[in-house]
Amino acid sequence: MMQLRELLKQTAILQAVPDELLDKVLERASLESFSSGDVIYRVGEPARDLFVLVEGEVEHALGPDAGAAVLVKIVKRGDVIGWAALLKGQQQRLAKTTARGQVSLLRINGESLLEILSADPELAEDVLSRCANMVVEDFSLPSWLAQVQEIPRSGDAAETARLTGLSLTMYRSARWFQSPKPYLMLVGFAIFFGSWFFMSEVWHFWRFDNLPGPWEVLQEWFSEDPIYGLSFYTPEYYQHIWVSLRRIMIAFAIATILGVPFGLLLGWSAQFRSYMFPLFETLRPIPILAWVPLAIIMFTGLESPVLFLTALASFYATALNTMLGVESIDESYPRAAACLGASRWQVFRYIIIPGALPYMFTGLQISIGVAWFSLVAAEMVSGEFGLGYVINTSYTTVRYPTIVIGMVTLGIVGYITSALVRLVGDQLMQWRVRELALGGQQ
Repeated sequence: MMQLRELLKQTAILQAVPDELLDKVLERASLESFSSGDVIYRVGEPARDLFVLVEGEVEHALGPDAGAAVLVKIVKRGDVIGWAALLKGQQQRLAKTTARGQVSLLRINGESLLEILSADPELAEDVLSRCANMVVEDFSLPSWLAQVQEIPRSGDAAETARLTGLSLTMYRSARWFQSPKPYLMLVGFAIFFGSWFFMSEVWHFWRFDNLPGPWEVLQEWFSEDPIYGLSFYTPEYYQHIWVSLRRIMIAFAIATILGVPFGLLLGWSAQFRSYMFPLFETLRPIPILAWVPLAIIMFTGLESPVLFLTALASFYATALNTMLGVESIDESYPRAAACLGASRWQVFRYIIIPGALPYMFTGLQISIGVAWFSLVAAEMVSGEFGLGYVINTSYTTVRYPTIVIGMVTLGIVGYITSALVRLVGDQLMQWRVRELALGGQQ
């Protein structure tokens, strides 16, 4: 059984299935032998089982109604045939398969396979997606015909199938907590803070002489009467967080509203790119701090320069990644749409924008991080409130624990905002998850 299990793990559709489920599949499967010239199944016969080739070779000849580009294929050890049993609405065989020499096949009932896999809906979706990809890529079947079955679910699995939005996120979070990832993350934090503690409070390394230790920072952070005036219990702490968050939201919105269309035009229009891209690339490397004097001159008050500096850095990241997203789209898609009569606007709306979304949201995640970098720099130079202002004034007034409090708070709030952008992207691109599965990626 172990050898057969290893063989199943090498197949195109069962690579991600854990050993315990593969053992259940093998318990219901049967090993069959065929001699040279034996017909395993014919076009039009009921499609109930799929087969994994254990030994030998099989000629797989698709019927003309299948619409495949290549009708005859020689399959070998580890290949899967009889996959029509997993196709949606497909009750009959699409091909004739003939043994070439002595052949050994593992017969697996399609319904039994899906019943076993339905205990883990995401895994079942992955198997079916891999099957659809294999049918299109390896057997050249049209994608419209390679539609896989829906997963039979019951009990908890049925409930999972109805999960959408926040519920789906909570389900995935629960799965995450069951994996080793959160515990490895805690180990990483423990190593960092442990090293900081020993070097600053135990061993007293000379580079850490003036640096407050984690215990000192925690005492100040959670003190009801903080020595340096800022902690969880002081209203000023939350005022600084809110001011920084408000500035980030405004600047990020401005950068997104301007950067996404600008990036789409850079990638879509060669003429627009010829005019604007050289200027864009000339201005982009200029550090944000170099813009500070001009920002103060151009904008009155304390708020406008901060918003300008924050939005400017975020704009560059958003526009550049959006442009790269447009460039990543295969040229054959717009051409095919144009040949089918699509207008230039329809190509832009239905192909360019959706195709650029993965890069676009990657750019937005980078953009929100860059916005925080720029905000802190701007608040240090031209600000009256905010976390950057806290860090800068704490340094000038020798309040070192408050510096660390501001930095850690900045990291936590920045991580949350990046996670929210990533969450929005995941919700808007559910189709992307399926596309990756179809590509055999995880």
